[in-house]
Amino acid sequence: MSADTPERDAATAVELMTLMRRLTVEFDRFAERFAAVHGLHRTDLNAVIVITDAVRDGRPLTPGGLGTALNLSAPATTALLNRLEQSGHVERHRSPNDRRKIELAPREQAVTLAGRFLTPLTGHLSTALDRFTDQEREIIRRFLATGIEGAVSAGHHLERRGIRGG
Repeated sequence: MSADTPERDAATAVELMTLMRRLTVEFDRFAERFAAVHGLHRTDLNAVIVITDAVRDGRPLTPGGLGTALNLSAPATTALLNRLEQSGHVERHRSPNDRRKIELAPREQAVTLAGRFLTPLTGHLSTALDRFTDQEREIIRRFLATGIEGAVSAGHHLERRGIRGG
């Protein structure tokens, strides 16, 4: 029996799925600790990251878009934005393209906070990625991108079955 048997392939897939779940849990634990140290709810931290990423990517983000990204109801999104606005992390402003729309923007302290959150994580992950060749990193990139697509598709599958989070 060769090393590339279906049983070996399945074991590898199970091992990879287990490692991905463990990585997700560790990311969550890191984010929970960081949020607690800075007196934030975990959802507040997630919102700061989503808003900061949208602005960095040049994508206008509305309160509804934030609610969708975080799987929150409209009232929960409003409460979240009120907290973030009161704490000086986020501001709401009228869209320059459509004055009827409200867009979100991080304030400087939110950008600083996001940097403090991401810098140690990015540093440690960069060190880990330095162990791989360019070709291996491209495979990892493709795997992560298709893994994200798979997770989004699985979420849509649940929604079609009437299963919602939040």
